[in-house]
This record gives sequence, C-alpha cells and structure tokens, in this order.
Amino acid sequence: MKHTLSVLVEDEAGVLTRIAGLFARRGFNIESLAVGPAEKVGISRITMVVPGDERSIEQLTKQLYKLINVIKVQDITTTPCVERELMLIKVNGSSSTRSEIIELAQVFRARVVDIAEDSLTIEVVGDPGKMVAIIQILSKFGLREIARTGKIALIRESGVNTEYLKSLEAKV
Repeated sequence: MKHTLSVLVEDEAGVLTRIAGLFARRGFNIESLAVGPAEKVGISRITMVVPGDERSIEQLTKQLYKLINVIKVQDITTTPCVERELMLIKVNGSSSTRSEIIELAQVFRARVVDIAEDSLTIEVVGDPGKMVAIIQILSKFGLREIARTGKIALIRESGVNTEYLKSLEAKV
C-alpha cells in the first residue's frame, strides 16, 4: 500500500539528504517527494509517498523522529486531506488537432500555457487520478515531455472525506 507522509522539519542544510539517506538505507523507494516552506518561518514541510505496510511505515516514522531537525511526522494516508499535484505536459499538436486538444484541456480545467507550431504545453492542477486521466486522453496525440511535482497534501480541518463521498455518489 502507498502511504502519504507529512514531515515538518527545521529548514537547515542537509535535512533532506539525511531523510533520503534513511530511506535508502532501509530500502524504501520514495515515489513522490515535494518540499517547501511551511506556515512558520524556518520550518519546511516534506510530503512523501512511499510504499509499505503499516508495520514498516510505523518503524520508518520512529526512525525519522530520531533524525536531527525532524519536528513532526504524520502518516496522513487514511486521514481526510486536500491533495494536489501540478503537471506540465507537452503534446504534439498540429493546426488540425490543436482545437481538439484545447477542448480536452478545458474538460480537465487545465490551461494551455504555450503554443508552438507543432506542440502545446498544458498546465494541469489536481489530484493524482486527474493526472493519470489527462495523460491517457492526450497520449493519442503523442506526448513529448511531462514534468510533475510530487503530491502535496494538508489535512482537512472539516474532517470531510471527499473520497468517501465520491464512492457514495458512484453507488447511487
């Protein structure tokens, strides 16, 4: 199972290296990684997606707390969260296919951020499922390049689990 970990760290040189080293020594692969300033000056939030079972993630969390500069570690996998990714995708696009590509981008609430003679670059923001879906749809035109951020996530203070609500709507 994939787990999403949210780690607050002191914004010091070498923190990310120590965390990555811990994962490498334990044989964990980091599938997604996003780092940026948190709500307090001098604190950064690292959001990671890592595969593992409950026991191994619990052990990894304990090991993270032993590292200098780690303030807080949360496994937010099953917690209601707002999750987003950003993706830039460059697609082949001739004058004959350009309008179809733009229409498809609009369906996904994506924005065309660059148009060249034979390609379009599209910016997509959303949950990871949206990223996979738009890649599948646009692949028929030919994908030139893709750049994706890692997943970022914050716990929903409302406690509303939108994934649960979506599953209820699907059953109706």
